[in-house]
Amino acid sequence: MTTPPNTIVFDLDGTLVDSLPDIIASFQHGLASMGLPVPTDAEVRPLIGHPLEEMYAHFAPEHVTALCAVYREHYARNFVNRSRPYPGVVELLRTLRERGYKLAIATTKRTDMARRFIEALGLTPAVDYVQGTDGFPHKPAPDVIHRALAALSAKGLWMVGDTTADILAGRAAGLRTYGVTWGNHDARMLATATPDELQPDLARLLAHLPPRPRA
Repeated sequence: MTTPPNTIVFDLDGTLVDSLPDIIASFQHGLASMGLPVPTDAEVRPLIGHPLEEMYAHFAPEHVTALCAVYREHYARNFVNRSRPYPGVVELLRTLRERGYKLAIATTKRTDMARRFIEALGLTPAVDYVQGTDGFPHKPAPDVIHRALAALSAKGLWMVGDTTADILAGRAAGLRTYGVTWGNHDARMLATATPDELQPDLARLLAHLPPRPRA
């Protein structure tokens, strides 16, 4: 008997958690600590969601390795200074679990850091699996989604994210896509990736996901 799709895949930063201030602060710290010009928040923000190496290459390509090391050391000590789940996220995840869905996180963060992060925020019990991007192609490639679903032996229904890379990755993985505009990319940017849903928050996701029949 074929298993029907039963899993919702979420991006993490900018989708479930308002973590951009801590990410930006650590990114800027790396440059400042090496005496390099420090970009503004507005200059850093469009790059969030890309691998850290690519972000630093945009500003200081000759110092990428050292900058990444400084960032990771600083971020590991400061990653929940201001980061918090967006309003309604904890309740949404609880409701989806109660309705019989599996929940996975697929993030550009490395897996070890992503798991530490959601543990610190108290979200570990709310999801079934956390998959980071560890040495394989990052979004918009669908690899991180495929790996999360394979770990759960599950089929995906929706990919939920806040960037065009999330939407493109979800489509490449064969999922429906939900763009939320409270994160990194605004509505106009997200619309260029033509998500199936484009919303200011996650509330409408529940309308697409009624309770699943119990076995």
